[in-house]
Amino acid sequence: MSQLDLLVKGIGRLVTPIGQQARRGRDMSEVCEITNAAIAVHEGYIVAIGKEAELQQELEGRSIHRTLDAAGNMVTPGLIDPHTHLVHGGSREHELALKRSGVPYLDILAQGGGILSTVRSTREASEEQLYHQAKRSLDEMLLQGVTTIEAKSGYGLELEAELKQLRVVQRLQESHPIDLVSTFMGAHAVPIEYAGRTDEFVNDIIEKMLPVIAAERLAEFCDVFCEHGVFSVEQSRRILEAGKRYGLKPKIHADEIVALGGAELAGEIHAISAEHLLAATDQGLSAMSASGVVPVVLPGTSFNLGLTKHARARDMIDKFALPVALSTDYNPGSCPTESIQLIMMLASLNLKMSPEEILTACTLNAAAAIGRESSIGSIEIGKQADLTVWNATNLSYLPYHFGINHTFGVVKRGQTVVWNRQRVSREGDVE
Repeated sequence: MSQLDLLVKGIGRLVTPIGQQARRGRDMSEVCEITNAAIAVHEGYIVAIGKEAELQQELEGRSIHRTLDAAGNMVTPGLIDPHTHLVHGGSREHELALKRSGVPYLDILAQGGGILSTVRSTREASEEQLYHQAKRSLDEMLLQGVTTIEAKSGYGLELEAELKQLRVVQRLQESHPIDLVSTFMGAHAVPIEYAGRTDEFVNDIIEKMLPVIAAERLAEFCDVFCEHGVFSVEQSRRILEAGKRYGLKPKIHADEIVALGGAELAGEIHAISAEHLLAATDQGLSAMSASGVVPVVLPGTSFNLGLTKHARARDMIDKFALPVALSTDYNPGSCPTESIQLIMMLASLNLKMSPEEILTACTLNAAAAIGRESSIGSIEIGKQADLTVWNATNLSYLPYHFGINHTFGVVKRGQTVVWNRQRVSREGDVE
């Protein structure tokens, strides 16, 4: 290789977890740090890393198409948001007063609000309207330093509306710098037209929705809201096992409000991830650990719902040696924020996670929660050149100085897509 596409130099501190697998338990705090570093990139992949002076010597004689000066800033892997409800219609600010007056989340849902309110808005919206609303959120996530996200359906709850959501995700994957990974979540709630007939709705998901989703290759994962008053453990098992038969890997919204047994089910069916887990039992967490399930914890949701109870991240790490991942849970109801940096602060404040654990949870472990840990989530030779450049000199500064955006730049597949906190076009111009 005589020519390199990109050399990122002037890195004050490079910080990254290392490995092709999720970091479990206390290994989450082990990160590699290189000061005065540089990274060489060719055809979108990292080909060399090291001290800048040593790397410059190693690369002597090779032509470099483009050089990017990080100006002494810190560089980490691009952040990954592995649990979002990106595509939806409308918003639910009208529910804020109900929540603040103490009306429980499940009660709002039972009254036809919550998820069902967004279902109405999503069904009424055109694909084009959903596309532009989701793109605005995706643009904000990119400016927050995010380079890959997972996006769930689940605000259609009938075939055509679910397809509409997933096709929007597909369009965004083709047009936006952020990589998107699709999850079919037709089992997000029981629609009004199936009230009192949940088993019949489960049958329709299995017999009518899953075959079409699989045939059109619109999703990689299948998810279900396993919760009291929504889908039981047995109903969730039926949906996820059916999804597996169609080639969709299982995820599960588990034990968010009630210890129903969702975490145990995640372990039983070898789900790639179990998400929320505020009420998960020791037995459930043990089952997940034994099966290699990634717990995706969502501190923004418990914060926004005004809960004093949070996912037991410290127990997950210290007692059960689980590979914890963090995510926004961006959605219009329980967590309407695209800010992964807010989540990093809440993980420090409420989950008592260290800066190193938080970085691992937002990069390598988040990649593992969507089956991408061999290609993204760390800065290593052979991995995709997805990088976040921070207006900071060390990891601790990110959760410490909260309420602002610390992103300086973003490199996606070796292309500069954000610089000096502004979007950059393919031609290199500030948008």
